[in-house]
Amino acid sequence: MTTPFPFTAVVGQDDLRLALLLNAVSPAVGGVLVRGEKGTAKSTAVRALSALMPTLDVVSGCRFSCDPGSPDPGCPDGPHEPGAFETRAARMVELPVGASEDRLVGALDIERALSEGVKAFEPGLLADAHRGILYVDEVNLLHDHLVDLLLDAAAMGASYVEREGVSVRHAARFLLVGTMNPEEGELRPQLLDRFGLTVEVAASREPDQRVEVVRRRLAYDDDPVGFAARWAEEEAAVRARIVVARELLPSVRLGDGALRQIAATCAAFEVDGMRADIVMARTATALAAWAGRTDVLAEDVRRAALLALPHRRRRNPFDAPGLDEDKLDETLEEFGGSDDDDPDPDPGPDGPGGGGGQPEPDDAPQGDGDTAARPEAGEGGQPQPSGAGEQSPARASEPFRTKVLSVPGIGEGAAGRRSRARTEHGRTTGARRPRGALTKLHLAATVQAAAPHQRARGRSGPGLVVRRDDLRQATREGREGNLVLFVVDASGSMAARQRMSAVKGAVLSLLLDAYQRRDKVGLVTFRGTAADVALPPTSSVDAAAARLETLPTGGRTPLAAGLLRAHDVLRVERLRDPARRPLVVLVTDGRATGGPEPVALAGRAARLFAADGVASVVVDCESGPVRLGLAGQLAGELGGTAVTLDELRADSIAGLVKDVQRRAA
Repeated sequence: MTTPFPFTAVVGQDDLRLALLLNAVSPAVGGVLVRGEKGTAKSTAVRALSALMPTLDVVSGCRFSCDPGSPDPGCPDGPHEPGAFETRAARMVELPVGASEDRLVGALDIERALSEGVKAFEPGLLADAHRGILYVDEVNLLHDHLVDLLLDAAAMGASYVEREGVSVRHAARFLLVGTMNPEEGELRPQLLDRFGLTVEVAASREPDQRVEVVRRRLAYDDDPVGFAARWAEEEAAVRARIVVARELLPSVRLGDGALRQIAATCAAFEVDGMRADIVMARTATALAAWAGRTDVLAEDVRRAALLALPHRRRRNPFDAPGLDEDKLDETLEEFGGSDDDDPDPDPGPDGPGGGGGQPEPDDAPQGDGDTAARPEAGEGGQPQPSGAGEQSPARASEPFRTKVLSVPGIGEGAAGRRSRARTEHGRTTGARRPRGALTKLHLAATVQAAAPHQRARGRSGPGLVVRRDDLRQATREGREGNLVLFVVDASGSMAARQRMSAVKGAVLSLLLDAYQRRDKVGLVTFRGTAADVALPPTSSVDAAAARLETLPTGGRTPLAAGLLRAHDVLRVERLRDPARRPLVVLVTDGRATGGPEPVALAGRAARLFAADGVASVVVDCESGPVRLGLAGQLAGELGGTAVTLDELRADSIAGLVKDVQRRAA
């Protein structure tokens, strides 16, 4: 068994260590989501926590880790007789990003259930993690349906497996910890809210601290057992402190003054719902217990706010996390408790993770949370004529809800919310023989396949004699995520500030839609004499928004170059992710200038997309009383469709939602 890196040997990352320890003291806090750049000890700290968790008693032979003092009455391995139990360490179970639903929640033996009426159940990772830690690395890359199952189990403390009328339930209470790199995409806001605490981590910029990180890591790699032994005393001290804090926790008093501060803080930062108030209360209580106190102080409330609120005050995925600490201090002072709070509180004994409740000022952006995390663009000078030199970036107009643009046909790409696809989840559309393990039984088709053979199989009782060859897998239709490649005209013909502001607002709106539908996005821009890949295909939609905001305009319109560059991007991406179908969104007024025969060359480039069957839509940005209709002609060459900026709005009077590349029958 691999010796884990000692928790107390992690250099810095005080907020991360504190958040993990608070959940070890009080799992009711709701887990931790750790966000940060790669190489910042996120996974190392989480894996090290398991060695600090107190041991637990479990019923002997129970696959679901029932507590012998209060066994689960509905345990599939029960009922348990009082008596035999064993003591073991708390488990840390890792959920791989590519895990199946059966691996997470467990699986029923459908064949035995049909033929014998027996609930033969194979436990999954949720059962293994009961009364321990469930760790999800890169949780933002986990499929939506798995995240939903995971968080439902975390909220209810139980896991349910239901297949064609046969159901199994077992307890599933665990400390949920997720890590993620925001560059690879965000979690949906409603899922973000289900994590009790969130911590932002970054590598230290202090040379001395970085040297110490390297020194300790090299020492651990050379001799893991010896390195762990040198930190055994510190590890034992923290483990003992967790046990003491757990015992003290029921005695901690949360006074009315602290409750008023919690409620006022959540109201001041306009967080949705009441979960934030509850999590803050539990976190503040755990902080007091960790400090060895029985009263919650204002300092506990402040630390709880810095851990529990940053991810809950975001209004859209492009908002920066973090709290305005000046506003937080003003709120706490205004609603300062008078209960029995000590005016000069003792913060409690320092210990590993005990002094890192507050992020450094540079770690969290300042602001009241109402502005998006997009850099302010300078206003620059007056608009220049078409074909003039580069202009300063225009600010995007307010985003709006867009119409649904989808890829025609049925795909088999990654689960998402845009286009029709054959998926593991969705409405049942038919049945087929299973390829490999059976995951979704089609009961009617299975019975129909088995029924003609009952006499030949010697059926004598009421039970149906079912063989493996009779089983039928349900085929289902759901939605997939696509690769949405934005190709944006940034030339002089688009450079009027009011017009470019509207264009950027439209693209930003489409980016928000792509975020909600779990798409990958890419950004190609063209202006002057060439086209650039401003953002290679990525799941980080906020990165695309940042590139869009700083996009300069001006120069000629190399439309053909933009299309050819986009075609190259799709060709490379098709090799990397062949199942993900592309959707090209070309934002232009249709003009093409520069070089010999620019219009004819753009037409030939557009026909490459039509030949490959690539779904496309042209957002027509032409304005003014006289319209040339060039964008519509370009859409015809692409084999796609054209919409104006006004028609792109979901509340437009233009009519029904348009599927791209919808051709006349």
